[in-house]
Amino acid sequence: MHKDCERIMLTEEQLRTRITEVAREVDERYQGKRPLVVGILKGSIIFYADFIRHLSCPVELDFMAVSSYGSGTVSSGKLKIKKDLDKDVRGRDVIVVEDIIDSGFTLANLKALLLERGANSVVIVTLLNKEERREYDIEPDYNCFDIENEFVIGYGLDYDEQYRNLPYIGILRRELYEG
Repeated sequence: MHKDCERIMLTEEQLRTRITEVAREVDERYQGKRPLVVGILKGSIIFYADFIRHLSCPVELDFMAVSSYGSGTVSSGKLKIKKDLDKDVRGRDVIVVEDIIDSGFTLANLKALLLERGANSVVIVTLLNKEERREYDIEPDYNCFDIENEFVIGYGLDYDEQYRNLPYIGILRRELYEG
């Protein structure tokens, strides 16, 4: 375990097993279709890669970089699109792959934007769901894990661009981001 982790919340094995299960559920839904799978950079990249490897339906891949955090630990309340899609979503079934739903601000606004752009449907697949922090009316269609209200790192999730490469989900020690 990394010295900056208070404890490991989800192990590599737990992640691998649950992501496989969720991907198989999503795959069943999209048999006979060709969805556009949109990864939200940077946090979802490891989850996204592991998730799409378990899809047998034909997919197209794209990415967006959106944020409401910057370098802090609390949402700024403003959605910033840093990298937009390369593909047109008009008439498409879109699967948004996100690392974590916290307040729900980013995904609520992103889903509305994609539907406004003409997406046929928008389904949200998330690795982690912090239900107790929800401030916006948005829920994942597919969720790997509900977690308690802790600041988590690893498996793509960061604190100030660090710890993304940890192979597990850990809880960051409070003294590193408080005070």
